[in-house]
Amino acid sequence: MGMKTKDTEGEILRAAEQEFMLKGFDGAKTASIARAAGVTHAMLHYYFRTKEQLFDRILTDKLSLMGRSVLASFGTPDLPVLERLKRGIASHFDFLVENPDLPRFIVNEVFSRPERYEVMRENISRIADGLMQQLQREMDVLVGRGEVVAIDVRHLLLDIVCLNVFPFVAYPLIEPVFGPVAADRSQFFEMRKAENIEVIMRRIKK
Repeated sequence: MGMKTKDTEGEILRAAEQEFMLKGFDGAKTASIARAAGVTHAMLHYYFRTKEQLFDRILTDKLSLMGRSVLASFGTPDLPVLERLKRGIASHFDFLVENPDLPRFIVNEVFSRPERYEVMRENISRIADGLMQQLQREMDVLVGRGEVVAIDVRHLLLDIVCLNVFPFVAYPLIEPVFGPVAADRSQFFEMRKAENIEVIMRRIKK
């Protein structure tokens, strides 16, 4: 019975994610989510009382997944810091490849509603604060050795996020403008990932 319950909740969450990403919070319908999940409307409300509760669960799960993915790469102390940076950039980019609609979804849905922005901020700052302090200490050691230029890690992470996120937010504009370069979507994203790593490494190395 427990397994069945978990399966049902998972089906609802998968259907809800598709509905929210496609139609946004306001356009999403719980009846459509229930239909896609293969459950009754009443059953959906048994698991998630309101559309808001379902939305918050999807958002929190996605942010936690992104946080764990990035933290696992940037925050592995048994690797040199520059290697971790490369892995972190790649890991964040790969997460976006798996969730290409998420950046636009966050911009559209979260920033327009202060209470959701607060949920997101709490989720991200819990992970980011410690990570940034640790990275700054390690980068400062490399600066002292003359291996990298002095840099505020907050700006470095912002550079990484901007470089990684933009192709996904702007792909509908990039594809017609850049034509053949962007025609094969998966090949284009692989090229961008390699380019972003190269740009960041050149930015910090002496």
